[in-house]
Amino acid sequence: MTIRRIEPGKRMSAAVVHGDTVYLAGQVGEPGEDVTQQTKTALGEVDRLLAAAGSSKSKILSATIWLADMTDFARMNAVWDAWIDPENPPARATGESRLASPKYLVEVIVVAAL
Repeated sequence: MTIRRIEPGKRMSAAVVHGDTVYLAGQVGEPGEDVTQQTKTALGEVDRLLAAAGSSKSKILSATIWLADMTDFARMNAVWDAWIDPENPPARATGESRLASPKYLVEVIVVAAL
């Protein structure tokens, strides 16, 4: 079975396709944005990478969302709920974690089918 790496770098690839499954690296917003805008930016990157892989948000199997602060849960969910395909919601988990930089407020990790 082949492995295709999308936007490979020294440390990681932005996405990896193995068989009929797409694995995305964690997507974040721009430092300085609030959690609403960071979520929109991260989900825009999810859209872009899924398209590059030949998939879409309607084929997301699972999503893991890390928030720097769970008090942002409702604001993140407002963006998520407006973005997600309501006919094809994925399995999802959300938790609180210290992210790579204190400037990041949300990180979205997705696994999707082709």
